[in-house]
Amino acid sequence: MFRTLTSRRWLGALAVAAVFAVAAFFLGRWQWHRYEAKSARADRIHSHYGATPRPVGQVLGASPMPLASDWTRVTMTGTYAADSQLLVRNRPHDSVYGYEVVVPFRADGAGTVLLDRGWVANGRTAETPPDVPPVPTGRLTVTGWVRQGEPSLGRQMQPGQLASINLREASAAVGTPLLGGYVIVQGEKAADGRTPPRPAPLEAPDTDLGPHQAYAFQWWLAMVAGFVLVWFGARREHLESLEPVGPVTGTGDGGAPGDGGAGDGGAGADGGRQAEPVGARAGRTGRPAKPKKVRIWDEEDG
Repeated sequence: MFRTLTSRRWLGALAVAAVFAVAAFFLGRWQWHRYEAKSARADRIHSHYGATPRPVGQVLGASPMPLASDWTRVTMTGTYAADSQLLVRNRPHDSVYGYEVVVPFRADGAGTVLLDRGWVANGRTAETPPDVPPVPTGRLTVTGWVRQGEPSLGRQMQPGQLASINLREASAAVGTPLLGGYVIVQGEKAADGRTPPRPAPLEAPDTDLGPHQAYAFQWWLAMVAGFVLVWFGARREHLESLEPVGPVTGTGDGGAPGDGGAGDGGAGADGGRQAEPVGARAGRTGRPAKPKKVRIWDEEDG
């Protein structure tokens, strides 16, 4: 078996199995890292989403917000910069694409923070503007969740629109410095207690961990698959090499080859040579000979 396994053919197969094992290991690590990232995100959401809101000035500053503060619930009081409303294109909501409406909010004692008030559907045509509820005026108290700014998509947009919620591009569009994170609005309340109309609230964040952990274990278990296949293939070839190549002829008990004697190894009535008995062949090789298969058409010919 060792000689078969170390042949040139099976050494090449072992090399392929080793390459596959290394690839499966790193693919498993990649899936595991994705699982860890989703798990950490879910933990942040579960710990922050329903917590008591904190003053926005305690969470956001001029510097970019750290990831650990993502989805922290905050509250603020101030006024909207109604003339600086922006629309963020191609944002999904219930599997439908439209706009998210973002407006700068002058928070008392904190600075100007970009607020995402919600989602509106596209207009009937590309030239038709969407129907957006008016930005409320006067002082309001707003609660919501802070989010990190999004990467720039590098697109040149028409005035009043953004390709993503990139805080640098939004700050340039409204002409006002913004804090280092934006806020998804949960609720708005005017000074007189009224709740102003607003775009459709955004969907709650998804905390599903996905199949990445299971995929990681599957890749790691698959590391041995190539070696198992090589072992079974080499073992089968080794066993086949031990089997007799074909029938072995004999000389009989006492007769010479080709004579017409009555010995077991002598020629038959038709002058041909008789095959060695199965028992004798098995005794010499140490393995029982396989019976010859009789095909249907052989029986019919006979």
